[in-house]
Formats: sequence, C-alpha cells, structure tokens
Amino acid sequence: MCNLYNITTSQEAIRQWTRALRDVIGNLEPSVDIYPNQFAPVVRNAADGTRELATLRWGMPTPPERMRGNADSGTTNIRNPQYAHWMPYLGIENRCVVPVTSFAEPSPQPGDKDPETGVQKNFWFARGEDRPLFFFAGLWTPWQGVRKVKEGPGDHQL
Repeated sequence: MCNLYNITTSQEAIRQWTRALRDVIGNLEPSVDIYPNQFAPVVRNAADGTRELATLRWGMPTPPERMRGNADSGTTNIRNPQYAHWMPYLGIENRCVVPVTSFAEPSPQPGDKDPETGVQKNFWFARGEDRPLFFFAGLWTPWQGVRKVKEGPGDHQL
C-alpha cells in the first residue's frame, strides 16, 4: 500500500458498496490527499457485529523496537503479517476495508523532482479515468498512547 491516497466519493456510494448498516462519521467531506496519521473513512465490523462506516486515524501501532521518540506516528504497510507484533491484529474483529478512488507512488525515475519544491513527483493510479471507488484491505484496533506530541496521550482508533 502507498502512503498517499484520495477518496472523492460520497458516503452513500461507500455504504452501498459495502452494505454498511451504521454510519458513525457524520458528514464526510471528500478529501484531496490522505496521508499517514490523518483521519479517513473505513468500513469495519463493530463489536456488536454491525458493519459500520467510521473514521479512524491511519497507521497501526509501531513495533516497539522501531519506535523513535515519544510519539507513535504509526505503521502504514504491514508487509509481513507473520511477524509476532502483528499477530494480535489479524483476527476478523480487526479487519476493515479502506475506500479509495486513487493512490500515489513516488516516481521511479531518479531525480524526477518538482522544480519548485524539490520533492520527488508522484505517479497516480486509479481503476479508470473517472476514478471509480475501490477498496484496500486493512486492519484496525483501539489503542492508547501518543500519536502527536502536541495532542499528548489519548485513546485512538487506528
């Protein structure tokens, strides 16, 4: 999975595709860019088994040996689900789907940088020119800790 994506569709479209019965996000504004550690919509099974559309912060808890500093900005790509740290999150109760209309990967061309910012350009991918809705498989969990130093410790849904 990438570290930048867009969701530019309606709540109703997400609910129809996923048959979500409960919507707990309020008014979903289409987002131009969603980066790690930001809030975004997901569809998950709630504790009572009801499929719900909810807003969670992007990024699972970082393995302790990879932590740097006091804030845990999260891990966005779980490449090895057999790693012991991820095992507690692999049950059906922690699975979700992430609605997406497009996602970006850094340009594979060395030196393909924006002339104004000096940042590597992105290549955007979608299912079609009209950017129809699709979904990434995801994991979610409740978590306590510091995501951003300015916010301090708190209860989070990641």
